[in-house]
Amino acid sequence: MSLTVDDFDFPLPPELIAQHPAAQRTASRLLHVDGGALSDRQFTDLPSLLAPGDLLVFNDTRVIKARFFGAKESGGAVEVLVERIVEPHRALAQVRASKSPKPGTRLLLENSFGVTVTGREGEFFVLELPGAASGSGPDFWQLTEAHGRLPLPPYISHGAEAEDESRYQTVYARAPGAVAAPTAGLHFDEPLLERLKEMGVEQAFLTLHVGAGTFQPVRVTNIADHHMHSERFEIPEATAAAIAATRARGGRVVAVGTTSLRALESAALQGGREDGTVPAGGAETDIFITPGYQFRVVDRLVTNFHLPKSTLLMLVAALAGFDTIRAAYAHAVEQRYRFFSYGDAMLLERAAPPQA
Repeated sequence: MSLTVDDFDFPLPPELIAQHPAAQRTASRLLHVDGGALSDRQFTDLPSLLAPGDLLVFNDTRVIKARFFGAKESGGAVEVLVERIVEPHRALAQVRASKSPKPGTRLLLENSFGVTVTGREGEFFVLELPGAASGSGPDFWQLTEAHGRLPLPPYISHGAEAEDESRYQTVYARAPGAVAAPTAGLHFDEPLLERLKEMGVEQAFLTLHVGAGTFQPVRVTNIADHHMHSERFEIPEATAAAIAATRARGGRVVAVGTTSLRALESAALQGGREDGTVPAGGAETDIFITPGYQFRVVDRLVTNFHLPKSTLLMLVAALAGFDTIRAAYAHAVEQRYRFFSYGDAMLLERAAPPQA
């Protein structure tokens, strides 16, 4: 199937883009997509759609306060969005300014600390703190927490507020490093997690630090020409063992979010696994999942509704089927579901592979 980016466009009324979270985490709606069958549910119905022996795999990354405003030492406003802290005193970042900063440019951020632009790596600028050579002084981890701002997605029109500090973070967030939340997990609260555990649905965790590249548009016509940004993931031994045990007992692996799915499928591919299991360990992934991809690990996916023409929309079309996703999104618009990070959720069943 030869597909273009326009095949993944759809009309979305702006008022359906959720600007604030639901009153409670579990108060969102849930669209269950099982082939041609579409069922309008509530997220609190999720336990009834799972079975004892199933395994939910969550991404436990924690969003850092990665956005800074400031100025060049020579004058001129800048906005910095840290993409990744690669070393305590060194980070990759997007820098918005009237003129692109050259190597050697010093930036004063939040009227609190200075950084130096030392070069570029692809689309990102390399920023270094004064203590980079000696390893002394405050590092990026400390400075983001002390002076940074929560980096809400570009389609949310308000600046980060007190509500966002807690609600744009999963209740199980543990490992700091993401600049965007794994938003499918925002629907879970502690009582729901406990309810699932009591009914015999297993839970496991991995870490993939979501980068700002998740919001980058696809700038090519033919999607086969698109190259994904790279992200770091880590799969613990306990999670690899839980997946193997789920396979052995005939349970289903349910990824919570596209980031969990990408990590699991990447691990299987890189480890040469074809039996539905994954090796433990960490690696980089730039996997780009589009229709025609043969899934190795994930049977079902809990996810939010994604942007038109986005790589994440292409991923869900690969899992559930291209025509199925087109129908599901048309239904969601018609039924006034809320879209994107603070919006409603879907439970997608993996489509059967085409017959040879």
